[in-house]
Amino acid sequence: MTWLFWLSVAITVYAYFGYPLVLFALGLVIHRPVRKERIEPYVSILIPAYKEARVIAQKIRNCLALDYPAHKFEIVVACDGSPDDTPLIAQSLADGVRVRVLNFPVNRGKTEVLNASVPQLKGEIIVFSDAAAMLYRDSVRNLVANFADPQVGAVSGKYTVVKAEDVAIGKSEDFYWKYETFLKTKESELSSTLGAHGHLHAIRKELYEPLAPDAINDDYIIPVSVLAKGFRAVYEPAAIVFEEAQEMTGFGRRVRIMAGNIQQMRELRGLLRPFQTLPFFFFFSHKIVRLLVPLAMLAALAANLFLLGLPLYRTLFYGQAVFYTLAGAEALWRIRPRFLALPYYFTMVNAAVFVGLYQVLVRRKVAWK
Repeated sequence: MTWLFWLSVAITVYAYFGYPLVLFALGLVIHRPVRKERIEPYVSILIPAYKEARVIAQKIRNCLALDYPAHKFEIVVACDGSPDDTPLIAQSLADGVRVRVLNFPVNRGKTEVLNASVPQLKGEIIVFSDAAAMLYRDSVRNLVANFADPQVGAVSGKYTVVKAEDVAIGKSEDFYWKYETFLKTKESELSSTLGAHGHLHAIRKELYEPLAPDAINDDYIIPVSVLAKGFRAVYEPAAIVFEEAQEMTGFGRRVRIMAGNIQQMRELRGLLRPFQTLPFFFFFSHKIVRLLVPLAMLAALAANLFLLGLPLYRTLFYGQAVFYTLAGAEALWRIRPRFLALPYYFTMVNAAVFVGLYQVLVRRKVAWK
């Protein structure tokens, strides 16, 4: 039980603390800068939309205001059988040139909409962006600058949370995404980042491969497919996209992400032929070990119960009890100060792994909400 306890603790600590420290240490000796230039290839901004009537007009106007030559980009809204007014609103702002609408009458899911839309785009560079996520004026320009490097095949923007205080776990979400930004930035500086932020990422159109109909995390699969072709997928912190906290909270959203993370295991083959040392290490540490954490948390708690006769382990058990008590309290009430909500957020995120695993095992399609 002692070995089980400390192994479980080691897995959890490495996943969230050890791995960032290793990336920082590697960054002291490995440098792989991207050659950036102010280039202006033709860009297609693809916005997949399902029940986005509340934000789609704002999104289109946000893209029209980008600091990029008007004759060098198009905005394409791909409506996935939306039962609301999303297609009508988008069409009211379309001119058939700068703004186009692809209205698919039947709801099939995001991946199939991407597959059907990409061949109809005119751009050399495809920029994917969610409807509720707004871009800084220079975001696309900063994103595109990375494609001046012929080794770069995909680029991810930086995701930020605004109005975090408006929802119960908004501050926790904000902290989490800042943490993920650090990891992705370091991975990119060392070699290639694994996965992108679906809110804003780009790919050379010639490198796009149709996604499997059951694919969940398209923003992970697309960059990894680029790595398999010998290109880099990099992270651009200056290409900023922001979203209100209310758009991205909820257990269901976490379940979808975790189901996608589990499904991503099949993308491992893209890092093996040819074998890519650092990306494989990133995959193991950032994905596989992270998925082991929920099991490690349960194992640590169970093993601790068998070791209560020893003073050290009684103290550690009390620490775990306080942690899970805070998590339970936040689930029922909005406790203060807000940093005490972190145990709830951490527990919720890891609990979503079990539900996500169930959905993947029973091959249940995770709906696009």
